[in-house]
Amino acid sequence: MKNKIIIKRLFLSTLCLALGLKGLTQQTFTDVTESAGINHQYEVYEGTFGGGVTVFDVNNDGWEDLYITGGIKSDRLYINKGNGIFKDFFEGSGLELTNEYVTQGVVSADVNKDGFRDLFITTITTTDGKNIIPRAKNLLFLNQGDSTFKDVTDAYGLKDLNSFSTGPSFGDINADGYPDLFVGNYFQEFTGKLGVIKDATIVSANQTAKSYLLKNKSGEKFENVYEDYDLGHRGFGFGGVFTDFDNDQDQDLLVNQDFGYKAVPNFLYENEYPSDYFEDVSKEKGMDLKINAMGAAVGDYNNDGWLDYYITNIKFNMLMENQGNGLPFVDKAKELGTYNLAISWGANFADFDHDEDLDLFVSNGDLNPNCTPMGNFYFQNNANTFTEKGREFAINDYGIGRGSVIFDMDNDGDMDVLVVNQKPILNYPIPSKTKLFRNDLEEGNWLKVALKGQESETNGIGSRVTIIVNGQKLIREIDGGGSSHLSQNSVIAHFGLGTNSLVDSVIVDWTGGKTQLFTKVQANQQLKIIEVNTPTRYLHYFWCFLGAILLTLVAFTLYRKRRKTRK
Repeated sequence: MKNKIIIKRLFLSTLCLALGLKGLTQQTFTDVTESAGINHQYEVYEGTFGGGVTVFDVNNDGWEDLYITGGIKSDRLYINKGNGIFKDFFEGSGLELTNEYVTQGVVSADVNKDGFRDLFITTITTTDGKNIIPRAKNLLFLNQGDSTFKDVTDAYGLKDLNSFSTGPSFGDINADGYPDLFVGNYFQEFTGKLGVIKDATIVSANQTAKSYLLKNKSGEKFENVYEDYDLGHRGFGFGGVFTDFDNDQDQDLLVNQDFGYKAVPNFLYENEYPSDYFEDVSKEKGMDLKINAMGAAVGDYNNDGWLDYYITNIKFNMLMENQGNGLPFVDKAKELGTYNLAISWGANFADFDHDEDLDLFVSNGDLNPNCTPMGNFYFQNNANTFTEKGREFAINDYGIGRGSVIFDMDNDGDMDVLVVNQKPILNYPIPSKTKLFRNDLEEGNWLKVALKGQESETNGIGSRVTIIVNGQKLIREIDGGGSSHLSQNSVIAHFGLGTNSLVDSVIVDWTGGKTQLFTKVQANQQLKIIEVNTPTRYLHYFWCFLGAILLTLVAFTLYRKRRKTRK
């Protein structure tokens, strides 16, 4: 007991010293949690798992809002009032049904293409605690356009998909404009206590679960096509992220698996659109990672035109550099300086300092109830190598971190950070509550690009924005969720421009193959790009229809000739 007290005092002394020195260093982030009205703490069900957050504009007022899962406590729906204040509108929103479930992850997309973003929330069980896992469905709510939501879980065919679900992700796998869903599942069944889970407990349970691939049927229902698309794997799934790793304008799938070294490793699936299946390319691409994969950040950190992936893990995170088509990914974590030891969960690439390259934020937190304090990481990118500056930039919070997101909370052009923290099960030396960090770096120009899909998903989820500035190409992918950990970043693409005041070109590659180009774009603005309806898709249908008619005529003519010959 005396040793524990001494350790706690030493930690508090070190923390106080760090906080005292903070004022002597360059502070680029400010903790505005309290002043912004954020009051949230994820409360675990027995231990370890949860929670997530999604960034979405509930009421289309131009200010991005937040939905944060609460575990066994109430979730939060924070509406951004545009003055640095968020107000909780959960009560009376129609989302109160979530109080009956232990919520985990959350993502948002316009499921029915009515112009408003809807919510999909994963659960692991119900809050009554009476039955074994699984016994709970995930939840789908349609946005009614007035900041209220309607539960359509059963109506959309999801009521019988009961599992211990973790990370969800929206993506348009067949480019029809209606967002589909991938849902990671962890257990098929589990009767033990989550708080005492160990390697042996999980592996001996032999209850790895299949995930769900839910195809959106014209905005009216979802159908599980997991087997039809040749996925079929099992595992301790922490979800996946739809992403175009091979630059062919369709959405591939990166799947994160816990206990990959003893059970089932990560997967990378190549979308074979327009065919309806995925090809498992995990081994040939070197992405069958045998780790405890908690989440992923997506971004082209070295500006070579290929998306790279930072995979969080217990102690040894991996920075998987994309070498291009025909070549495997290569782990560059040690070489580039992102190998620091911690238990990491959420991760987010963003150009926080507007110097034209992607920096990296990582959310850290011990397994609960172990609860050894570990600060978050902030890796500053400098010439494609990284330096950890979490303490220097005042963002190394020691809460029990899980999901994290980036968004521009105050519309000032730079990316802010929110981290979901868990309530400790046992004693913990400092407060552990969800934190909102405002980016106060006032350097460099910027550009934000917001997409408005017509034939594509309403917010362009899965599409790619590329800019050419001063001869350099920068790319961003519109996030459909599953990124970070159980969470979803802003769907508005953000670019730091350094001293450049003019962007030479802005290129939008919409999911499915359409491309739009804009030139000579001024910096320091949010550019809204509306997808141009083209006859391409309809011409495709027309030629298919015409081809069918011609084939029918040919077949009929041959049939008549045969009959005449026989006569």
